[in-house]
Amino acid sequence: MNIRLLSKKDSKASIWSGGLTYEYLIYPETANYADRDFVFRISSATIEEMPSEFTKFKGYHRYLVMLDNSLHIEVNKEKKVYEKYEIMEFNSDDEVTSYTKGIDFNWMVSDKIGHHKLRITNSTLNCNAQIMILFSLQTTVIKINDKPYNLNPYDLLVIENQNKENILLHFSNECLSGMLDF
Repeated sequence: MNIRLLSKKDSKASIWSGGLTYEYLIYPETANYADRDFVFRISSATIEEMPSEFTKFKGYHRYLVMLDNSLHIEVNKEKKVYEKYEIMEFNSDDEVTSYTKGIDFNWMVSDKIGHHKLRITNSTLNCNAQIMILFSLQTTVIKINDKPYNLNPYDLLVIENQNKENILLHFSNECLSGMLDF
């Protein structure tokens, strides 16, 4: 089992049409964002322009969560509103226009991956997924089989569990919790 703590302060920024995006992880690490050859990518972005057109990614499923306020958005010309921390799921090839400024969490997963899910959790979780992503919404202690990991707001903990061992997770505060199996 491989456990990595990826700090918000260590994520690298790049420009997208509506602001800045901070990449935490692209998987596999040999993948290239521009080539769209990744299995999944985790980032956080600022939405600074209104309206903002989201970048399309053919062949990817996307999870987006606003971290600082609600999201007023159009998906394929249909108006929707998502509250702070409410999980939005959509096809990355959809036409998406944001009418909100703010900061988001973004997880893109290749359509080739059959099983993935993102949710908010704040208690105890028993899991055996091959990959788990745990994104802190505030200062949090996450215990993995009783070993504590201290996370600052917007830090990411990634667990690679290729042998699908049973893992007991305990969260001191709310976190985004993603599971993925190949």
